[in-house]
Order: sequence, then C-alpha cells, then structure tokens
Amino acid sequence: MTGFKYGTLMNQYLEQPEAQAKHPKSVLGKLAKIEANPEKSKHLETVTTKILGLEIDLVNLRKETYTENSRNPQMEFGTPEEDALRRDATVNALFYNLDSSEVEDFTNRGLEDMKRKVIKTPLDPYQTFTDDPLRVLRAIRFASRLGWRIDEGDERAMSDNCISDALKLKITRERVGTEITKMLKEPNPYQALQLIDRLSLYRTIFTAFDDQLDRSVKTRGWRKAYEQLQAITSTKPNIETGKDILGDSKSIIQSILLRGPDHVHQDIFHAWLLCAFVPWARVPVPTPDKPTAKAPPKPAAIAAREGIKADNNTIKVVETAVVHLDEIIQIKDATVNPTSTTSPLKRKQNSPTRSEQGMAIRRWGPRWRSSVIYALLTQITEHPIDGHTTKCQEILDDYARWLSNIQYMGLLEAYQLKPLITGDKLSKALGAKPGPWVSRALEMVMAWQLANPNEQNPEAAIAEAISRKKELGFG
Repeated sequence: MTGFKYGTLMNQYLEQPEAQAKHPKSVLGKLAKIEANPEKSKHLETVTTKILGLEIDLVNLRKETYTENSRNPQMEFGTPEEDALRRDATVNALFYNLDSSEVEDFTNRGLEDMKRKVIKTPLDPYQTFTDDPLRVLRAIRFASRLGWRIDEGDERAMSDNCISDALKLKITRERVGTEITKMLKEPNPYQALQLIDRLSLYRTIFTAFDDQLDRSVKTRGWRKAYEQLQAITSTKPNIETGKDILGDSKSIIQSILLRGPDHVHQDIFHAWLLCAFVPWARVPVPTPDKPTAKAPPKPAAIAAREGIKADNNTIKVVETAVVHLDEIIQIKDATVNPTSTTSPLKRKQNSPTRSEQGMAIRRWGPRWRSSVIYALLTQITEHPIDGHTTKCQEILDDYARWLSNIQYMGLLEAYQLKPLITGDKLSKALGAKPGPWVSRALEMVMAWQLANPNEQNPEAAIAEAISRKKELGFG
C-alpha cells in the first residue's frame, strides 16, 4: 500500500460517524503528495501531513535495486528488513510497532550504535555510498547534528577517491547545496566542516567545476579558520565597562559581529558559510577572453554558485566578502598599528579618521559584519600552522581593538546614515542642473557629516558643498 493510499484511507475512516465521535476533526491534516523525482534524488512518492499536530511522512516499505551505471534505484515494495537495510544509517532504520508498542531493530545493531553514538551504514559502506553518494553528506550531517562519530570503516569508504568522484559528478549540486546549508544552519557546523576537511572532501563539495580554479584552492590552513570561528561563536558575551579588551577579544568580536536575537541566527549562518569559502579567498580571478565593462565574478562566488547552487543572496554575501577583503585588512591594520613616527601629524594621517572609517563601512554595506568575519578568518589561515596559537590571538586582539574603536565612534550602523540634504536641494543651492556631480557631492557631504557627528544643520552641509564646489567641477 502506498503512502497516499494509506492517507486516503485514514481520511475516509475519520469521516465516519463513529470515528468523529472519538477523534477531533483536526487530528489529521491535509495530505500533500510529493511525486517521485529520481533526478533530484527523490526516488519515491511520499505524502506529508500532520497527525495530532506532528509532521508525518507516509510512505510504504520498499527495497532498492541499483544498476552499475545509474544511481537511481529501481523501487519495489519490500519487507521491514529490506526497508531497514536500504537506509543510510542503522540509527535511522529503527521501527516502532504500533501494535506491540516496541522498537524493532531489523539491522540488529541500530540500538547498539545509538548507545555507542555511532553513525554506521546497515550494509557495506563502500557499496552503500557507491549506490547513492549523497549518503556521504547525510552521514556527515547526522554525525554533526547529534555530535556523534562516524564508524571508521564508513569514514574510509567516504574518503575513497571513487566515492568522492561519484559524489562530485553523479549528485545534483542542488542536493549537495541543500545538505551543506542544513549542516551550516544546524547546531554543530564546526564538526561538519571538520569532517569534510579530514575526509578530504573539500574540493569535491566546494568546487567551481573549473580545473584551473579548483587547482588553486589551498586548504592547508583552513582548520584554523573553523577552529577559531567555533571558539568565537561558542564564547559567552562578557563585556564590562573598562575591562581590558585583550582579555576578552572573542567576546567583543562575537557581540559586535554576531548581533542580538533579531540577527544572530542569520549572522552565525553567514559566518559559517563564509568560513567554508575561506580557502577560495586568494584564488586569482581568471583573465576574461574578451574585455568587459563589468568585473568578472570572484572565484569564491563561482564556487558558491556552481558547487552548492547557492541562491543569489548567498552568492552576494560571498562575493562582497572577497571584494572588500583587502580593504578591510588594510583599514584594520592602519587603525591598530599606525605607521611608527615621531610626528603626531603623520601618525594622525596614517590612522583612519572617523570619516574615513565610516565611509568605508558605507562602501562595505549592510553585510559589512560578515565581510569582516571573512577577513579575520582569512588572516588567521595565512600564518604558519606551527606555533600559530600566539599569532592567532594577536589577530583576534587587533580585530577586537578595531571593532571596539568603531563601536566607540558610533559607526556600527554607518551604512544606514542618511545625508542631511537631498540632491535637489544641493542643485538649487549651487545653481546647477542635476548630473553625475550630484552623487559625488552627496558623498562629500556624507564624509563631512561623519567627521562632524554633532552637526545636524542642513545649511552647514550646503555650506560645505559650496566651499568645495571647485572639486565638483564648478568655477
């Protein structure tokens, strides 16, 4: 019996008077039929509904038969044992018998693996992953979600080159992207990235499908990035007025870059997403065959688009972080380590002013916090692995100083600041027709506003523009 037929019969039963006397009308929700789509790794028709408010999938017991040249199985009705053995993990193959109120373990090791906190395939792992390579990512997701380990034999099969090639070439990238997104949004993305790294699956998953670009990716120092991000995200905020920032750098970074309840989940997801693309940070942009007015996309953005089929917003997060990477590092360095000199004037010139820092944040835009996380993690990976702990702390301290400075100057939301005057008013004040000069003039006024945060008089902003009209091309 198919899941749809079972659900239909349940509906028919609940329509009978004797059933309605026992159960409320809301006991069973609306049936939603999901057709099979083998090309998307959806091998069987299923029905989803709600029973007593709980989301339930209705599907028949089945067995799968694979052919050598296809990862799409032939589906047949099966026994409970056949259904259990085809699953991707023993702990995902446990049945609950409604008649006997007992858990049934047809793999004969699901309950034991649950006690041992082990993810293990019911059948030979190499054959299991060959049949459906997507199970490699599902094993990683289950292990990271539960905080369990993967069976050693399964790990050897998962890191096999043939399995890796099958995962890269046979599985649609949409399905790969779906699994990766789930991993990064779940409670333990650190373990997921750690497993991907340790099992040598990085280039299989985060690929641009371009041999030249893929060969340029370096993962040697990537471990430091996800280790430090784990330390930052797991730090409990503990910022006290007057507290030495060097003793609490991770907390400061977390509180400023991973904000409060309205933003924290998205900020943390973007942080782990960008951490996944740190190895792509320095991959050079290939020279286009023909000159184009538009700058070619950054390789990291290409990998996000092609490797995990990220949506446009996610691709933009990655692209923006790489575009602003060097400027973020430059301004941070200039702020915390200004050029050494005996001249106070020169020191002031080398340390970015409030206006310069505010204008930079405006260039980086509303995603600037994520871009700074990317710069921080990239810098951490670019130092030798041996004896890196002290250097990592120095980098964290520098970013904490810089971010604290930005917070002190009230620039965290500088990208939202509105000009005191509009382009129309500026045109009238200068007696000039609107044109390209207006945007330059408004940028000039904004820089002046940032340098004079207590000035709120629009006339003063107009006076600033008039005093510098020669810079705008007016006599």
